[in-house]
Amino acid sequence: MSDAENIKNRASKNKFLTYFLGEEEYGVDISKVREIIAMMKITSVPRTPKYVAGVINLRGAIIPVIDTRLRFEMPPLEYTEQTAIIIIEINKVSIGFVVDKVEEVLTIDEANISEPPKFGTNINTDFIKNIARAGEMVIMILDLEKLFEAEELSMLDAMSKTN
Repeated sequence: MSDAENIKNRASKNKFLTYFLGEEEYGVDISKVREIIAMMKITSVPRTPKYVAGVINLRGAIIPVIDTRLRFEMPPLEYTEQTAIIIIEINKVSIGFVVDKVEEVLTIDEANISEPPKFGTNINTDFIKNIARAGEMVIMILDLEKLFEAEELSMLDAMSKTN
């Protein structure tokens, strides 16, 4: 690895895009974020899981969109002017995540990042990679690769290839 690559990896290592779902703040590794867009018309796709809001046409690319609230089994909310879609790339599949409000890009010191607590076997928290402290806030850092099963990612990838 070149010096420039090392510097770039170190620089983005603890940078997270943070967003809110209700009162909870979440973070995703900034290197996985392609872009953030304002809420736009989502075309529903029949016979998909409830958390799949549908697809959008983003500059000619069909992007499947997940309602993140439904994915986390939270009650749905009406979209507002603060609702946004974060376009994230997971295993070369672009997916839109509807979030209540995008907050900021944070650089979090390694000392403020810890393992998530274990809640027992009944609650699946494998998709929470770390817990970070930023001031008074606690931010759940998501492990995007573990957020979806392989079959779900395959379904979302197939949705993006429909013409």
